Amino acid sequence: MKYHTLGHTGLLVSELCLGTMTFANGEGMWKPIAGVDQKGADQLLKSSFNAGVNFVDTADVYTNGESEKTLAQAIRNVGIARKDIVIATKVFGRTGPGRNDVGASRGHIMDAVDASLKRLNTDYIDLYQIHGSDNVTPIEETLHALDTLVFQGKVRYIGCSNWYAWQMMKALGISELKNLARLDTLQAYYSIAGRDLEREIVPLLKDQGTGLLVWSPLAGGLLSGKYSRENQKPGDSRRSAFDFPLVDKERTWRILDVMRPIAQAHNTGVATVALAWILAKPFVTSVIIGAKREGQLQQNLAAADLQLTADEIKKLDDVSSLPPEYPGWMIPFQNINRLEDVPRI
Repeated sequence: MKYHTLGHTGLLVSELCLGTMTFANGEGMWKPIAGVDQKGADQLLKSSFNAGVNFVDTADVYTNGESEKTLAQAIRNVGIARKDIVIATKVFGRTGPGRNDVGASRGHIMDAVDASLKRLNTDYIDLYQIHGSDNVTPIEETLHALDTLVFQGKVRYIGCSNWYAWQMMKALGISELKNLARLDTLQAYYSIAGRDLEREIVPLLKDQGTGLLVWSPLAGGLLSGKYSRENQKPGDSRRSAFDFPLVDKERTWRILDVMRPIAQAHNTGVATVALAWILAKPFVTSVIIGAKREGQLQQNLAAADLQLTADEIKKLDDVSSLPPEYPGWMIPFQNINRLEDVPRI
Protein backbone atom coordinates (compact mmCIF):
# COMPACT_ATOMS: atom_id res chain seq x y z
CA MET A 1 0.00 0.00 0.00
CA LYS A 2 1.33 3.40 -0.99
CA TYR A 3 0.55 6.64 0.85
CA HIS A 4 0.15 10.12 -0.58
CA THR A 5 -0.16 13.55 0.95
CA LEU A 6 -3.73 14.81 1.07
CA GLY A 7 -3.42 17.49 -1.57
CA HIS A 8 -1.15 20.35 -0.56
CA THR A 9 -0.94 19.21 3.08
CA GLY A 10 1.31 17.02 5.20
CA LEU A 11 -1.37 14.44 6.04
CA LEU A 12 -0.64 10.99 4.61
CA VAL A 13 -3.52 8.86 3.34
CA SER A 14 -3.54 5.42 1.72
CA GLU A 15 -3.90 5.21 -2.06
CA LEU A 16 -7.06 3.17 -1.47
CA CYS A 17 -9.86 4.57 0.68
CA LEU A 18 -12.71 2.48 2.08
CA GLY A 19 -16.03 3.93 0.96
CA THR A 20 -18.96 3.28 3.29
CA MET A 21 -21.95 4.04 1.08
CA THR A 22 -22.81 0.33 1.36
CA PHE A 23 -23.02 0.45 5.17
CA ALA A 24 -26.39 0.02 6.96
CA ASN A 25 -29.83 -0.56 5.47
CA GLY A 26 -31.24 2.10 3.20
CA GLU A 27 -34.53 3.04 1.63
CA GLY A 28 -35.32 4.52 -1.77
CA MET A 29 -32.18 5.03 -3.86
CA TRP A 30 -30.04 3.59 -1.06
CA LYS A 31 -31.80 0.21 -1.04
CA PRO A 32 -29.88 -1.36 -3.96
CA ILE A 33 -26.63 0.34 -2.91
CA ALA A 34 -26.42 -0.34 0.83
CA GLY A 35 -27.34 -3.26 3.07
CA VAL A 36 -24.09 -4.14 4.88
CA ASP A 37 -24.93 -4.83 8.53
CA GLN A 38 -22.70 -4.00 11.51
CA LYS A 39 -20.91 -7.35 11.50
CA GLY A 40 -20.19 -7.03 7.79
CA ALA A 41 -18.99 -3.45 8.21
CA ASP A 42 -16.66 -4.53 11.01
CA GLN A 43 -15.11 -7.18 8.77
CA LEU A 44 -14.70 -4.88 5.78
CA LEU A 45 -13.03 -2.23 7.92
CA LYS A 46 -10.78 -4.77 9.65
CA SER A 47 -9.63 -6.30 6.35
CA SER A 48 -9.01 -2.87 4.84
CA PHE A 49 -7.07 -1.61 7.84
CA ASN A 50 -4.98 -4.78 7.96
CA ALA A 51 -4.14 -4.26 4.29
CA GLY A 52 -2.82 -0.77 5.07
CA VAL A 53 -5.89 1.37 4.38
CA ASN A 54 -5.93 4.28 6.86
CA PHE A 55 -8.55 6.36 5.05
CA VAL A 56 -12.37 6.01 5.15
CA ASP A 57 -15.05 8.07 3.44
CA THR A 58 -18.70 8.57 4.28
CA ALA A 59 -21.39 11.28 4.06
CA ASP A 60 -24.25 12.53 6.19
CA VAL A 61 -26.79 11.48 3.54
CA TYR A 62 -25.57 7.90 3.11
CA THR A 63 -28.45 5.71 4.35
CA ASN A 64 -29.81 8.81 6.08
CA GLY A 65 -26.87 9.12 8.46
CA GLU A 66 -26.74 5.44 9.38
CA SER A 67 -23.50 4.97 7.44
CA GLU A 68 -21.70 7.40 9.76
CA LYS A 69 -23.08 5.59 12.81
CA THR A 70 -22.13 2.16 11.48
CA LEU A 71 -18.63 3.37 10.62
CA ALA A 72 -18.14 4.82 14.11
CA GLN A 73 -19.23 1.55 15.71
CA ALA A 74 -16.97 -0.44 13.38
CA ILE A 75 -13.95 1.67 14.36
CA ARG A 76 -14.71 0.91 18.01
CA ASN A 77 -15.40 -2.77 17.40
CA VAL A 78 -12.21 -3.29 15.39
CA GLY A 79 -10.21 -1.36 18.00
CA ILE A 80 -8.62 1.27 15.76
CA ALA A 81 -7.19 4.28 17.60
CA ARG A 82 -8.70 7.56 16.43
CA LYS A 83 -5.29 8.98 15.52
CA ASP A 84 -4.61 6.03 13.22
CA ILE A 85 -7.57 6.54 10.90
CA VAL A 86 -8.42 9.45 8.62
CA ILE A 87 -12.18 10.06 8.50
CA ALA A 88 -13.76 11.98 5.65
CA THR A 89 -17.41 12.91 5.50
CA LYS A 90 -19.57 15.34 3.53
CA VAL A 91 -22.31 17.96 3.81
CA PHE A 92 -24.74 19.31 1.24
CA GLY A 93 -27.54 16.79 0.65
CA ARG A 94 -30.94 16.99 2.31
CA THR A 95 -30.91 15.77 5.92
CA GLY A 96 -34.39 16.86 7.01
CA PRO A 97 -37.70 18.36 5.84
CA GLY A 98 -36.84 21.98 6.64
CA ARG A 99 -36.15 24.64 4.02
CA ASN A 100 -32.56 24.96 5.28
CA ASP A 101 -31.82 21.26 5.83
CA VAL A 102 -29.85 21.17 2.59
CA GLY A 103 -27.10 23.01 0.75
CA ALA A 104 -23.80 24.71 1.56
CA SER A 105 -25.06 27.71 3.53
CA ARG A 106 -23.34 28.66 6.77
CA GLY A 107 -26.51 27.72 8.63
CA HIS A 108 -26.74 24.21 7.25
CA ILE A 109 -22.99 23.55 7.50
CA MET A 110 -22.91 24.53 11.18
CA ASP A 111 -25.89 22.30 11.96
CA ALA A 112 -24.67 19.40 9.84
CA VAL A 113 -21.13 19.24 11.20
CA ASP A 114 -22.35 18.85 14.78
CA ALA A 115 -24.76 16.12 13.70
CA SER A 116 -21.97 14.27 11.86
CA LEU A 117 -19.59 14.60 14.82
CA LYS A 118 -22.24 13.06 17.06
CA ARG A 119 -22.97 10.17 14.67
CA LEU A 120 -19.26 9.54 14.13
CA ASN A 121 -18.61 9.70 17.88
CA THR A 122 -15.54 11.86 17.41
CA ASP A 123 -14.30 15.32 18.40
CA TYR A 124 -13.04 16.20 14.92
CA ILE A 125 -13.43 15.31 11.25
CA ASP A 126 -10.20 14.95 9.31
CA LEU A 127 -11.63 15.94 5.92
CA TYR A 128 -14.95 17.78 5.60
CA GLN A 129 -16.23 18.03 2.05
CA ILE A 130 -18.97 20.04 0.37
CA HIS A 131 -20.83 17.22 -1.37
CA GLY A 132 -22.20 19.20 -4.31
CA SER A 133 -22.30 22.51 -6.13
CA ASP A 134 -24.78 24.88 -4.49
CA ASN A 135 -26.41 27.21 -7.02
CA VAL A 136 -27.97 29.30 -4.23
CA THR A 137 -25.22 29.94 -1.66
CA PRO A 138 -22.31 32.24 -2.56
CA ILE A 139 -18.96 30.45 -2.51
CA GLU A 140 -17.65 33.11 -0.09
CA GLU A 141 -20.25 32.12 2.50
CA THR A 142 -19.37 28.45 2.23
CA LEU A 143 -15.65 29.13 2.54
CA HIS A 144 -16.08 31.39 5.57
CA ALA A 145 -18.14 28.68 7.29
CA LEU A 146 -15.52 26.01 6.56
CA ASP A 147 -12.75 28.32 7.77
CA THR A 148 -14.65 28.78 11.03
CA LEU A 149 -14.84 25.01 11.50
CA VAL A 150 -11.10 24.67 10.94
CA PHE A 151 -10.44 27.47 13.44
CA GLN A 152 -12.74 25.76 15.98
CA GLY A 153 -10.90 22.45 15.55
CA LYS A 154 -14.04 20.57 14.49
CA VAL A 155 -12.54 20.07 11.03
CA ARG A 156 -8.88 19.71 10.08
CA TYR A 157 -8.96 19.83 6.28
CA ILE A 158 -11.60 20.81 3.75
CA GLY A 159 -12.58 19.69 0.28
CA CYS A 160 -15.37 19.68 -2.27
CA SER A 161 -17.07 17.17 -4.52
CA ASN A 162 -18.71 17.38 -7.93
CA TRP A 163 -17.70 20.99 -8.62
CA TYR A 164 -16.86 22.66 -11.92
CA ALA A 165 -13.23 23.63 -12.50
CA TRP A 166 -14.14 27.34 -12.56
CA GLN A 167 -15.87 27.05 -9.17
CA MET A 168 -12.81 25.42 -7.62
CA MET A 169 -10.47 28.03 -9.06
CA LYS A 170 -12.76 30.82 -7.82
CA ALA A 171 -12.81 29.27 -4.35
CA LEU A 172 -9.03 28.90 -4.27
CA GLY A 173 -8.65 32.53 -5.35
CA ILE A 174 -11.01 33.75 -2.62
CA SER A 175 -9.18 31.71 0.02
CA GLU A 176 -5.86 33.18 -1.11
CA LEU A 177 -7.21 36.73 -1.14
CA LYS A 178 -8.98 36.54 2.22
CA ASN A 179 -6.57 34.18 4.00
CA LEU A 180 -9.19 31.46 4.48
CA ALA A 181 -8.67 27.71 4.71
CA ARG A 182 -8.31 26.44 1.14
CA LEU A 183 -9.85 23.42 -0.50
CA ASP A 184 -7.34 20.59 -0.17
CA THR A 185 -9.18 17.99 -2.23
CA LEU A 186 -11.76 17.33 -4.89
CA GLN A 187 -13.79 14.13 -4.75
CA ALA A 188 -14.93 13.34 -8.27
CA TYR A 189 -16.09 10.60 -10.60
CA TYR A 190 -13.26 9.15 -12.65
CA SER A 191 -12.84 5.80 -14.33
CA ILE A 192 -11.34 4.32 -17.46
CA ALA A 193 -14.89 4.44 -18.84
CA GLY A 194 -15.37 8.10 -17.87
CA ARG A 195 -12.31 10.32 -18.30
CA ASP A 196 -14.08 13.69 -18.70
CA LEU A 197 -12.20 14.97 -15.64
CA GLU A 198 -9.03 15.17 -17.70
CA ARG A 199 -10.27 18.05 -19.85
CA GLU A 200 -10.37 20.94 -17.36
CA ILE A 201 -10.19 19.65 -13.80
CA VAL A 202 -7.01 17.56 -13.89
CA PRO A 203 -4.91 20.47 -15.23
CA LEU A 204 -6.31 22.62 -12.40
CA LEU A 205 -5.46 19.99 -9.78
CA LYS A 206 -1.91 19.71 -11.07
CA ASP A 207 -1.44 23.47 -11.14
CA GLN A 208 -2.88 24.08 -7.67
CA GLY A 209 -1.58 20.97 -5.90
CA THR A 210 -5.12 19.92 -5.01
CA GLY A 211 -5.68 16.24 -4.23
CA LEU A 212 -8.05 14.01 -6.19
CA LEU A 213 -10.23 11.44 -4.47
CA VAL A 214 -11.91 9.18 -7.00
CA TRP A 215 -15.47 7.95 -6.51
CA SER A 216 -17.07 5.14 -8.53
CA PRO A 217 -13.78 3.97 -10.10
CA LEU A 218 -15.63 0.93 -11.47
CA ALA A 219 -18.27 3.11 -13.15
CA GLY A 220 -21.07 2.00 -10.86
CA GLY A 221 -20.15 -1.67 -11.28
CA LEU A 222 -19.95 -1.60 -15.07
CA LEU A 223 -16.24 -2.51 -14.80
CA SER A 224 -16.78 -5.13 -12.10
CA GLY A 225 -16.44 -8.03 -14.53
CA LYS A 226 -20.14 -8.93 -14.41
CA TYR A 227 -21.08 -6.85 -17.44
CA SER A 228 -20.30 -7.44 -21.09
CA ARG A 229 -21.70 -6.67 -24.49
CA GLU A 230 -23.54 -9.99 -24.29
CA ASN A 231 -24.69 -9.64 -20.68
CA GLN A 232 -25.69 -6.02 -20.15
CA LYS A 233 -28.12 -6.55 -17.27
CA PRO A 234 -26.87 -9.17 -14.79
CA GLY A 235 -29.48 -9.69 -12.09
CA ASP A 236 -27.10 -9.50 -9.12
CA SER A 237 -25.52 -6.14 -9.89
CA ARG A 238 -26.29 -2.75 -8.36
CA ARG A 239 -26.27 -0.98 -11.71
CA SER A 240 -29.11 -3.18 -12.93
CA ALA A 241 -31.32 -1.44 -10.35
CA PHE A 242 -29.55 1.96 -10.24
CA ASP A 243 -28.02 2.83 -13.63
CA PHE A 244 -25.52 5.45 -12.49
CA PRO A 245 -23.16 7.20 -13.22
CA LEU A 246 -23.82 8.04 -16.87
CA VAL A 247 -21.53 6.04 -19.13
CA ASP A 248 -21.16 5.49 -22.86
CA LYS A 249 -21.90 1.76 -22.84
CA GLU A 250 -20.66 0.97 -26.35
CA ARG A 251 -17.35 2.67 -25.60
CA THR A 252 -17.15 0.68 -22.36
CA TRP A 253 -17.58 -2.64 -24.18
CA ARG A 254 -14.60 -1.73 -26.39
CA ILE A 255 -12.55 -0.93 -23.31
CA LEU A 256 -13.50 -4.22 -21.68
CA ASP A 257 -12.40 -6.08 -24.82
CA VAL A 258 -8.90 -4.73 -24.20
CA MET A 259 -9.00 -5.16 -20.42
CA ARG A 260 -9.94 -8.85 -20.34
CA PRO A 261 -6.74 -10.24 -21.91
CA ILE A 262 -4.67 -7.96 -19.67
CA ALA A 263 -6.54 -9.26 -16.62
CA GLN A 264 -5.99 -12.85 -17.77
CA ALA A 265 -2.27 -12.21 -18.24
CA HIS A 266 -2.07 -11.09 -14.60
CA ASN A 267 -4.41 -13.83 -13.37
CA THR A 268 -6.80 -11.28 -11.94
CA GLY A 269 -10.17 -9.67 -12.69
CA VAL A 270 -11.03 -6.69 -14.85
CA ALA A 271 -12.08 -4.73 -11.75
CA THR A 272 -8.56 -5.01 -10.37
CA VAL A 273 -7.10 -3.86 -13.68
CA ALA A 274 -9.52 -0.91 -13.81
CA LEU A 275 -8.41 0.22 -10.35
CA ALA A 276 -4.71 -0.33 -11.09
CA TRP A 277 -5.04 1.86 -14.20
CA ILE A 278 -6.36 4.72 -12.05
CA LEU A 279 -3.69 4.21 -9.38
CA ALA A 280 -1.04 4.61 -12.07
CA LYS A 281 -2.20 8.17 -12.75
CA PRO A 282 0.13 10.61 -10.92
CA PHE A 283 -2.64 13.14 -10.21
CA VAL A 284 -4.72 10.65 -8.17
CA THR A 285 -4.40 10.88 -4.38
CA SER A 286 -6.71 8.04 -3.35
CA VAL A 287 -9.30 5.78 -4.95
CA ILE A 288 -12.49 5.12 -2.98
CA ILE A 289 -13.44 1.46 -3.08
CA GLY A 290 -16.80 0.17 -1.92
CA ALA A 291 -17.87 -3.40 -1.26
CA LYS A 292 -20.69 -5.43 0.18
CA ARG A 293 -18.75 -8.66 0.53
CA GLU A 294 -15.25 -9.69 1.55
CA GLY A 295 -14.53 -11.16 -1.88
CA GLN A 296 -15.30 -7.87 -3.59
CA LEU A 297 -13.10 -6.01 -1.14
CA GLN A 298 -10.14 -8.35 -1.69
CA GLN A 299 -10.45 -7.95 -5.46
CA ASN A 300 -10.30 -4.18 -4.99
CA LEU A 301 -7.42 -4.26 -2.51
CA ALA A 302 -5.41 -6.39 -4.95
CA ALA A 303 -5.10 -3.35 -7.23
CA ALA A 304 -2.51 -1.86 -4.86
CA ASP A 305 -0.15 -4.72 -5.74
CA LEU A 306 -0.87 -4.92 -9.47
CA GLN A 307 1.78 -3.24 -11.62
CA LEU A 308 0.64 -2.79 -15.19
CA THR A 309 3.35 -2.61 -17.84
CA ALA A 310 3.92 0.54 -19.87
CA ASP A 311 2.56 -1.28 -22.93
CA GLU A 312 -0.59 -2.35 -21.07
CA ILE A 313 -1.21 1.17 -19.80
CA LYS A 314 -0.75 2.53 -23.34
CA LYS A 315 -3.30 0.04 -24.72
CA LEU A 316 -5.80 1.04 -22.04
CA ASP A 317 -5.09 4.74 -22.54
CA ASP A 318 -5.55 4.45 -26.29
CA VAL A 319 -8.84 2.53 -26.23
CA SER A 320 -10.34 4.85 -23.59
CA SER A 321 -8.96 8.17 -24.84
CA LEU A 322 -11.28 11.17 -25.00
CA PRO A 323 -12.19 12.65 -28.38
CA PRO A 324 -10.53 16.06 -28.76
CA GLU A 325 -12.71 19.09 -28.00
CA TYR A 326 -11.94 22.73 -28.61
CA PRO A 327 -9.77 24.34 -27.33
CA GLY A 328 -8.14 21.04 -26.37
CA TRP A 329 -6.99 20.40 -29.91
CA MET A 330 -6.04 23.99 -30.71
CA ILE A 331 -3.81 24.81 -27.74
CA PRO A 332 -1.41 21.85 -28.25
CA PHE A 333 -1.26 22.70 -31.97
CA GLN A 334 -0.29 26.31 -31.25
CA ASN A 335 2.33 25.23 -28.69
CA ILE A 336 3.89 22.49 -30.77
CA ASN A 337 7.20 24.34 -31.11
CA ARG A 338 6.85 26.61 -28.09
CA LEU A 339 9.58 24.95 -26.06
CA GLU A 340 12.06 25.64 -28.86
CA ASP A 341 11.55 29.36 -28.19
CA VAL A 342 12.52 29.03 -24.52
CA PRO A 343 16.25 29.58 -23.90
CA ARG A 344 17.95 26.73 -22.06
CA ILE A 345 20.12 27.60 -19.07
